[in-house]
Order: sequence, then C-alpha cells, then structure tokens
Amino acid sequence: MLRGFYTAASGMITQQRHQEALSNNIANANTPGFKADQSSSRAFPELFMQQMGSKNIPAKNSAKLRQQKPIGSLHTGVYVQEMVPNHHQGDLKETQTATDLAIIQSDVPDETGSLFFTVQNEAGEQRYTRNGNFTVDAQGFLVTNEGYDVLDESLNRIQTNGSDFTVAADGELEADGQRLGIAYVPDVNELTKEGNNLFRGDAGEVPAEARFRVRQGVLERSNVDELQAMTQMMESYRMFETNQRVLKAYDENMGKAVSEIGRLG
Repeated sequence: MLRGFYTAASGMITQQRHQEALSNNIANANTPGFKADQSSSRAFPELFMQQMGSKNIPAKNSAKLRQQKPIGSLHTGVYVQEMVPNHHQGDLKETQTATDLAIIQSDVPDETGSLFFTVQNEAGEQRYTRNGNFTVDAQGFLVTNEGYDVLDESLNRIQTNGSDFTVAADGELEADGQRLGIAYVPDVNELTKEGNNLFRGDAGEVPAEARFRVRQGVLERSNVDELQAMTQMMESYRMFETNQRVLKAYDENMGKAVSEIGRLG
C-alpha cells in the first residue's frame, strides 16, 4: 500500500511542475522574444512482480522445488525529466521604434539551428537572446531593457549616439559601419535558459548559406499560445486532483487498517 501512496504523490509533484511551467509561459506571453517552456515527463523504472512458491517432489526423501511465476509489472510513478524551450519563431509586431529590432530567419543549414542577438551580462559573459526590445543608455550605447550591452560582430559595445540610427537588413548600422553581433547556434536544444530572456551556450558565426534579415521598428512576439496553455493548465489541474483523491483513499485505508488491527490486539 505504501508503494501506491508514493506513486500517487509523485504524480501530484509532476503535475505541480507542469503547472509552474505553464504559469511562467502565460506570465511571459507579452514578453518579446520569449520562448515557451515545454515539460517532458518520464516514468520511474518498473518493478517486475513474480509469485514465489515451491512444489513437493514425490521421492524417497521428500524434496521441494522452487517455482517463480511472472505476475506482471508495477509502475512506480513519474517525474519531470526536463524543461525544453520551444524555439519556434514568434509573430512580428510593428512598433515604429528605432531601437526595436527583430531577426527574421528564412533558411538555416541545420534543422535545429537558430540565430540570436549577442549580449553581455553583468558578469561580462556572452549570452544570446531573441528579445530585440533594446534601448539606448545615457552614454549612447545600445543595451537591453535590463541594461545588458548589445554586442557587435567583434564583440564590442555598439555606440549609436542616440536613438536616431538606421539598421540595414544585414544588421549593419549605417551611421558608423558597426554590425550587430548575430550569432548562430546549430542545435538550440543544447542552450541553457537563464533569467531575463537570455540563453547560455556555444554559438558561432552565421553560415554563408543562412538566410535572414534584421528589421528595425519591429519586435518578435512571444511564441506562447495562451489558449493552448490555459487548456493544458486545466488538464494538469484535473490530473493533480485525481492523484490527490487516490492519495486520500490510500490514507483512509491505512488509517482504517491501523485502527482495526489495534482493536484486534
């Protein structure tokens, strides 16, 4: 009975993790460039049950032969194995703001490849983002809304001298010739998602065969499907309640068994 107790409890924890991921997706539905998290569950190893017994062998000296009869397998619960971001490109939104930029990729050599803006976090480390909702700081450098520096192709800060600048389709700033640091990741599944819409991992130069363009005054929306996320959240909640009822039934049966055994004693 205790094994069933833990199996139901693991189901509740798994659905809680699903709920947390879906809630975070919905909360970031209006965050430019946000990539929705998808949780994947995996079952714990199954236990294979066998009936143990013995058979008397008629002989001069009585002997017993051990027997094992397969009964079947017993599931021991599930757990959330990992959270995988969905890197599908979001819809575009016209803003007419010069500091808003979006990468539109039409063709990349790898099926799992994608392009990102290169930024520098507070620790001076390179990170990657699809959120092009940039601004210009007091010194005239292009930064993210969190204050992270946007880097050029030489990994230097980009000086715009104000918000009145023009970016060409290839990412070059027409005023001073600097080019946005567009990085290419062959397999986005190897990236690690961090806070503030940043990704950590290995990236390289854009392959010659890749086709993309940078649009100014445009933002890439979040790729969260709010209706689908709400539906999945309701389904997850119902599954949580089901596991909760099973857990309650186990608890009542255990209490009943203990009280009845106590009366017999």
